[in-house]
Amino acid sequence: MKALKIALTVFGEVNTPREMLEKKQAEAKARLEKKGLCIIDCGLVTDDSERAESAAAVKKLQESKADAVILCIAGWIPSYAVIRTADSLKHLPMVLWGLCGEEKDGRLLTTAEQAGTSALRRPMEELGFNFKYVYDTVDGIRGEEEMLPFLSLIAARKELCTSKLLTVGYRDMNLYGTMFDGVRLKKATGIEVECLELLEMAQMADNTDSGEADALLKKIRSDWKFVSEPASDETLLTGIRYFLALKKVITKYGYKGITINDVDGMKKLLGFPPSMIFMLIAQELGICTVPENDVMGGASQLIANALTGQIGMYLEFYEYMRDRVLMGVPDYVPDETIEKPLQVMATKFGLLDSCVLNVSKLKTGKVTLSRLFSDGCGYGMHLALADAVSSRPWEEAGWAPPAPQLPSLEMVMGERTGDFIQNIMCQHYIVTYGDHINLFADYCKQSGIKVLIS
Repeated sequence: MKALKIALTVFGEVNTPREMLEKKQAEAKARLEKKGLCIIDCGLVTDDSERAESAAAVKKLQESKADAVILCIAGWIPSYAVIRTADSLKHLPMVLWGLCGEEKDGRLLTTAEQAGTSALRRPMEELGFNFKYVYDTVDGIRGEEEMLPFLSLIAARKELCTSKLLTVGYRDMNLYGTMFDGVRLKKATGIEVECLELLEMAQMADNTDSGEADALLKKIRSDWKFVSEPASDETLLTGIRYFLALKKVITKYGYKGITINDVDGMKKLLGFPPSMIFMLIAQELGICTVPENDVMGGASQLIANALTGQIGMYLEFYEYMRDRVLMGVPDYVPDETIEKPLQVMATKFGLLDSCVLNVSKLKTGKVTLSRLFSDGCGYGMHLALADAVSSRPWEEAGWAPPAPQLPSLEMVMGERTGDFIQNIMCQHYIVTYGDHINLFADYCKQSGIKVLIS
């Protein structure tokens, strides 16, 4: 949230001792800055008869170019003074924060802060302010802690408004659930989708620097554990060259995520599965990756990344059980989701004899599953909480023996499993570690995205 500019205005009644209000103002600012927030002090406002302090604060607020506003109530204040000050920035998200009294000489000394906030909460709601109501208490609740999740949502939305997703090719396998409406997606999330032709990537790969490719090959040989070796290093160098070509585009234009035409593109036309490319992009560049031109999955990843800081992995469905679903991937997972070391395997699938896939063991624990979907006129997000446990031994038909144990997890949902299955939106879901249901739901509410929780 360091990039978030937050304007702070403190309010109190003109009859309250000025030095007391100024002390509360300084303490509030210090507490916020201690949390790492970038605070722009827009002054102390009382209900002075000339309304000069409110006018001065309005000017400072407008000049602050803030991303959010904190209305800090340090004592009783007639509501009009706060509304008049905040109204010009009504388009911004706000926090209504009530401070509290203190114990002094065996008695509770108060400036009636919560008289001020309780008089404001409902009118601000009726007036259409987008705000979070928080408060301090004398027994330990601290408003700055309560407002942090709300501010993190604002920071995430700001980040997403400048995020770009690259799709190499379009609509792999003519799938429906991966398609997108660029205008509606931009409006709902701020994410811009740009395209690169597969041919352009292939042409750039032919002109990569051999010294850079050899250095990365050496690093791979050092860091990756090969369960089985490729026929030659040329297989690895092919993947490296494609990665280096895409790296130039990604770094030049600042893409935060990428999806590639997999089956009908890389495999069919170039004879090279993109699993190794995706592994390198996630590890070397730290950006989100999903296959098969899954733009909606990629957008889900960018949202998850902005909210949690994780490169949420994509997993797809293989089998359903009464109380769980089996999810896995036939190619790769981000490095941060695995139990080290990273393990890869050179093998053959169907007509492809140059597969290098990730066969690492995935971390277990509480996870949040998410998927952005179109609801006809806008967007929704399907969310579910699961206990991710190690999967039983299984294999996907078609791999050359011995078949690889693909990265996978059993998502235990108990009695919610049937409801989740009935509402599945696509074969790919994004998985982040931890319980982030409320965080995702609050983001969707702020963004006008429908929420469906199973």
